[in-house]
Amino acid sequence: MKRSITRLLMAPSVILLLIWMIVPLSMTIYFSTIRYNLLYPGQNNFVGWMNFEFFLTDPGFFPAVANTLILLASVLIITVVLGVLLSALIDRPFWGQGIVRVLLISPFFIMPTVNALIWKNMMMNPVYGIFAWISETLGFEPIDWLSSFPLASIIIMVSWQWLPFAILVFVTALQSQDTEQKEAAQMDSATGWHIFRYLTLPHLARPITVVVMIETIFLLAIFAEIFVSTGGGPGYDSTNLAYLIYNQALLQYDVGVASAGGLFAVLLANIVAFFLIRAVGKNLTV
Repeated sequence: MKRSITRLLMAPSVILLLIWMIVPLSMTIYFSTIRYNLLYPGQNNFVGWMNFEFFLTDPGFFPAVANTLILLASVLIITVVLGVLLSALIDRPFWGQGIVRVLLISPFFIMPTVNALIWKNMMMNPVYGIFAWISETLGFEPIDWLSSFPLASIIIMVSWQWLPFAILVFVTALQSQDTEQKEAAQMDSATGWHIFRYLTLPHLARPITVVVMIETIFLLAIFAEIFVSTGGGPGYDSTNLAYLIYNQALLQYDVGVASAGGLFAVLLANIVAFFLIRAVGKNLTV
């Protein structure tokens, strides 16, 4: 009786969730099998796998996949490594600890578009940006980051915004760490490195897995930073899968090919997340 009541109460949420997921996915699958170009309305002929073939043979496909994976791996490494180190530092009591925590976490609440504009105009502008001023002060020629190092620029922007999220999760996890184990280790003459390696890092294994999983979901769909700062260029140097799909759908008006690209992106996201989480979990629990 209790199970029936529980299922009955959960049914509306489950049904709404299924509709929310299945309807868009079904429409995407349907559009990926027809010739659906907004410039030629009414020519919705069934083409089978042709849209997938067009997307996979697009000149920007392989650069977009490579840039997507490089962006994902780089941001994950930066946010996890720096997040763990900074969290371990600010977990110790010191004067102004609360203010430092707020300052470290605040970039996460900035919108991606604003984040890109800040880095594009205030930091990386080759004429009046802060990086240009530092280069000139040191006697070097200013660098046009968005033209010379477009993908690296995107990685810096995204890492700056997602590092606070990792810090927030890790600091919360460290607050639940057993202090008696650390005190016992210190009494046994354990160094700070040993405590960090054998107590703190294993304690952060699950939070790191959570950070990797959540960031992977969002990093595979990075778009605003690329759209605002580099526009996917020069060429395809900073184009990822999300921007390539946008280019097919809203610049070339080919919804069918874009839908095929969207299905490929979903498949790639699941494969990457599966292997990445397994690898992180095994390495941290050994």
